[in-house]
Amino acid sequence: MTVGTQMLKAIATVESASATMKSFALETEDEQAKKTFQQLACTFDDALQTLKGREEYIQQQEPQYKQQ
Repeated sequence: MTVGTQMLKAIATVESASATMKSFALETEDEQAKKTFQQLACTFDDALQTLKGREEYIQQQEPQYKQQ
């Protein structure tokens, strides 16, 4: 598995985790749980932006890793 493929897999995993937390936040009636799920979703969204930035860097530095 190439670095580019691994990065795409990590991005997809974090996107999924964020979506799951957002779904949990919408489904729960417990306000504390809702707040916790929303905070976790924000944390995953921040991590996602970091990973996407890293993916762009990898593609610039190592064109052979560029995903099509």
